Amino acid sequence: MHLKFCSLLVVALGVISSHCAWPDAPLGASGRWIHDAKGANVTYAGVNWPGAADVMIPEGLQYASIEKIVSGIKSLGMNAIRLTFAIEMIDDIKDNGGDVRLSAAFNKALGTTNGPVVYNKVLQNNPQFSASTTRVQVYDAIAAECFKQQIYVHLDNHMSKGEWCCSTTDGNAWFGDTYFDVAKWKRGLEFMVTRGATWGNLMSIGMRNELRAPEDNATLNSNSYNWPTWYTNMVAAAKTINAANPDILIFFSGLSFDTTLSPVVAGTGSGITFKKSDFTFSNKIVLELHNYQNSATSCSSMQSSLQSSGFSTLTAAAANQYPMLLTEWGHDWSNSDYLGVYASCLHSYLPAQHVGWTIWVLAGSYYIRSGTQDYEETWGLYNHNWTAWRNAAAIDNLKLMVKATLA
Repeated sequence: MHLKFCSLLVVALGVISSHCAWPDAPLGASGRWIHDAKGANVTYAGVNWPGAADVMIPEGLQYASIEKIVSGIKSLGMNAIRLTFAIEMIDDIKDNGGDVRLSAAFNKALGTTNGPVVYNKVLQNNPQFSASTTRVQVYDAIAAECFKQQIYVHLDNHMSKGEWCCSTTDGNAWFGDTYFDVAKWKRGLEFMVTRGATWGNLMSIGMRNELRAPEDNATLNSNSYNWPTWYTNMVAAAKTINAANPDILIFFSGLSFDTTLSPVVAGTGSGITFKKSDFTFSNKIVLELHNYQNSATSCSSMQSSLQSSGFSTLTAAAANQYPMLLTEWGHDWSNSDYLGVYASCLHSYLPAQHVGWTIWVLAGSYYIRSGTQDYEETWGLYNHNWTAWRNAAAIDNLKLMVKATLA
């Protein structure tokens, strides 16, 4: 819808217009760069907005309106959100009679005493919702507000079962794990990118968050936790996504909680061969890593680790040169961690490398996390009740990083 107007205008006029409407989509990948439809480089500077836990809607709506939350993101100068979702939400739509209404979602996750209280607060803050509003319609509403404020949406499949992520024993770790049904996973990805095609600002999707060893399943762990299994499933999922929505970028995450993609960058090794020529949509492939070396004492060591884990894809010498994003990194915002080696290193290194990023995490609290309701998140940019930033000095510092990234 929004995505096609610029392209149709260009075709009709026979020229490349300099007035194509934001977001100048679709985005594409060329070498180490992401570019828009006019050829300008695009770099994400954004934040993670989690929505894949027990309730399976994005956090914070009992404390603030979608408009207010998105306006806060925009005030930081950011241009993107990484919006997480659980496959279970789509399973309910496909297998269990349709998407779940918000009242039922809160009652199931929080109980029939606290659930209605939180649900009513959500409606008070977001009067566009009603008794008939469903979970996926909240995603629609967030995307619409982000479009209004010119913020890209990057979807991320965080979990299969809606709950806090992640551990090696949560049943969501690896293809074929307790809750990780591969066919339903691909179906869920297809559903979300098809629906998201109407939003106008869905630019990309991460296929799976933090793939990891399924340590509670010894047979699965020993027989299939390897790069060949990764390749088979991730490539198949990427093809499904591209067939459903050929416009969006597809992010490939790695192993060990998405801390390494070295065989992909090398093009061969660990039992796989990854070649651009094997993909008809090689101009849609992007790589993503996570980094939580919060106890680092040396920035140069961190940089070296990132290079060997996959950031070398940004160099001309790489066998496979792709855009790379750091889609998760973060730290405690209740103290001075933002001045430490870890944060300071990434604040300087990522903009210098022209690498996009989304910091973990927007949420000052969660509806529920690991059984605790209204859970305090000290890693959150917002305070507990989403009324202000948790650490004003750290926010000022982050704004400088955003500005440097987008310069």
